[in-house]
Amino acid sequence: MVSNLLHHLDTHKSMGQDGIHPRVLRELVEVLTKPLSIIYQQSWLTREVPLDWRLANVMPIYKKGWKEDPGNCRPVSLTPVLGKVMEQIIWSAITWHIRHNQVIRPSQHGFMKGRSCLTNLISFYDKVIKGMREWLWST
Repeated sequence: MVSNLLHHLDTHKSMGQDGIHPRVLRELVEVLTKPLSIIYQQSWLTREVPLDWRLANVMPIYKKGWKEDPGNCRPVSLTPVLGKVMEQIIWSAITWHIRHNQVIRPSQHGFMKGRSCLTNLISFYDKVIKGMREWLWST
């Protein structure tokens, strides 16, 4: 998994606080996969994330309007790429657990891949129509 994530890093993204550019990580996949796997595994077992991966440069990004107004900027955190890779691994493990252990019921639509307010509305509409048909046929 680590190798796959490093292979698919976007080399046009910015580097984080640690100064390691995604292009460097992508070019050194074969060398870095094993050591990073060990670090990620230890971090998972000890429930501790390396401090350097938690640091971020917060940069104001201009949205619209008057540029001198701080309210017209949004904060963007530039975090280390290795920390982002670890986040993806943890996210993948959590979503796998949720899917395979049926933690979330099929009726749940929010925050589920392939489901939205629209699919929730369609599901509700379908149940209402079925209920109306059953009521009409019973009378």
